[in-house]
Amino acid sequence: MTSKVSSPAEQADEVNGSDEALVGEQRRRAGEKEIRRLDRVIIRFAGDSGDGMQLTGDRFTSETASFGNDLSTLPNFPAEIRAPAGTLPGVSSFQLHFADHDILTPGDAPNVLVAMNPAALKANIADVPRGSEIIVNTDEFAKRAMAKVGYETSPLEDGSLDGYSVHPVPLTTLTIEALKDFGLSRKEAERSKNMFALGLLSWMYHRPTEGTESFLRQKFAKKPNIAEANIAAFRAGWNFGETTEDFAVSYEVAPASAAFPTGTYRNISGNLALSYGLIAASKQADLPLYLGSYPITPASDILHELSKHKNFGVRTFQAEDEIAGIGAALGAAFGGSLAVTTTSGPGVALKSETIGLAVSLELPLLVVDIQRGGPSTGLPTKTEQADLLQAMYGRNGEAPVPVVAPRTPADCFDAALDAARIALTYRTPVFLLSDGYLANGSEPWRIPDVDELPDLRVQFATGPNHELADGTEVFWPYKRDPHTLARPWAVPGTPGLEHRIGGIEKQDGTGNISYDPANHDFMVRTRQAKIDGIEVPDLDVDDPDGARTLVLGWGSTYGPITAAVRRLRATGTPIAQAHLRHLNPFPKNLGAVLKQYDKVVVPEMNLGQLAGLVRAKYLVDARSFNQVNGMPFKAQQLAHVLQEAIND
Repeated sequence: MTSKVSSPAEQADEVNGSDEALVGEQRRRAGEKEIRRLDRVIIRFAGDSGDGMQLTGDRFTSETASFGNDLSTLPNFPAEIRAPAGTLPGVSSFQLHFADHDILTPGDAPNVLVAMNPAALKANIADVPRGSEIIVNTDEFAKRAMAKVGYETSPLEDGSLDGYSVHPVPLTTLTIEALKDFGLSRKEAERSKNMFALGLLSWMYHRPTEGTESFLRQKFAKKPNIAEANIAAFRAGWNFGETTEDFAVSYEVAPASAAFPTGTYRNISGNLALSYGLIAASKQADLPLYLGSYPITPASDILHELSKHKNFGVRTFQAEDEIAGIGAALGAAFGGSLAVTTTSGPGVALKSETIGLAVSLELPLLVVDIQRGGPSTGLPTKTEQADLLQAMYGRNGEAPVPVVAPRTPADCFDAALDAARIALTYRTPVFLLSDGYLANGSEPWRIPDVDELPDLRVQFATGPNHELADGTEVFWPYKRDPHTLARPWAVPGTPGLEHRIGGIEKQDGTGNISYDPANHDFMVRTRQAKIDGIEVPDLDVDDPDGARTLVLGWGSTYGPITAAVRRLRATGTPIAQAHLRHLNPFPKNLGAVLKQYDKVVVPEMNLGQLAGLVRAKYLVDARSFNQVNGMPFKAQQLAHVLQEAIND
């Protein structure tokens, strides 16, 4: 898809890294603290997995979205279900990048780190540039807690944090003091320290507060005392920022309304957008939506979300295992539903035989793979793009399957509609390859009008479609549409349309079991031709300066790649960018695009899977740049790599 040519304001996105200069005039209000205007900020909340960092980040994000800033988030979860408290494996963090202009990534490095304990500080300090602000919960820096993560001396006292703007705040003590009149135990009161921190940061960056207070009252509606205690802690954090001398400055980041087309917006995560896209696809197809699934990180949110929408004709089935989940979904497809199964890489391995069966039966089925680090159980809560070859080839025999990949959290909505279009039009299973970065990350999303959505309605077979030599009219389940090569979709129970299904090869047309070598050759080639003939848009290239180097990406690398391209163009360096949504089949003009450039660089969060496919198919010297550390690329990192490729 085409990336727009960036305006100077947009090119400012991440151009200056963590050393972004303060913009606008500094101003003082009589009797009030100094307020500085910034064009963007990157904040990271970090603490123990029980400290509520994800909730804190979610609330700050929601208020930032309601204020009108553009934003991008990066939640980072520990893989252990319950790691020992205060240890490095148990650290949970949430990074938020918000700005007054169009941005694309959660940011390379935080301007502000909120560290709730020594483990959070140690796990994140390497990412924090000198000069950044660090807010530390000093109550947790006891000798035992520091020794648990390898601190022999206190980093708050040994000079190791010199060069940072450190704000020591006894968060736990202040929270307990603020809640002393609520009759809570010390442990219950301590749980609200994340709300104190949220209040402090909300004051520091002038975030709205009404939404958070309303959220807390709703969340703890059955425990009003707990709700009011959390609100009191939140307000205490705000008041602490307002009154303490340690925070002499607060900051304003103006809304980014000029960066967005007119419309109604909401903040949305990739998994939520994908869920809404599936519901929209079912309504546009006028088909019931059926999800057969087994819980697996990071795909489980889709099962949770879809289970809430029975009013839209959605049926969800939490199966006993991955195989049962896809088997039920394929049965629903046979029965005339828009069928979906969700999983991650290990689950795809278990579903492979049934995906092959869906290829043979030629029934529409969406296989949603939210990729994570592998192999095997791998890194359950970290992101990766390493399932591309599994989606392309991970089945026995010649079993081609279309592959679609969204590029941003909001784009997951459109990608779901596109995958449904292909599955329903061509009667084929389709892979939708998202990943953990997109699934858990969020950004503003313009809610589309219904009349903007595609018409996905299909025509079921209703009667005989073939005339025999003796004039008898019969139904042939494998008589194909001459344009799409799709076979008819006959709902079970329709009189006169009875036919066999199964995994053994079928005879062309009749669908009868066939062991004829020539027929098998014909059916294999026909199924491949059907996939090759799928209509996908040509690849658009963003190349305003006639560059000689092209950076080609797919999936979630879009944000970091585009931010890196903006950096290079801001320095006057020409570079072209193209991003693939359709990975099987490739856009028909991809080969011609690649041959226009002297150099092609392919950044991927794997060991070069797309680069290998491109080299094999188009015989171009695609240079692979890879990362498999469970985290998304950083814009500065990619900008450096691309500059080296240009100079080489």
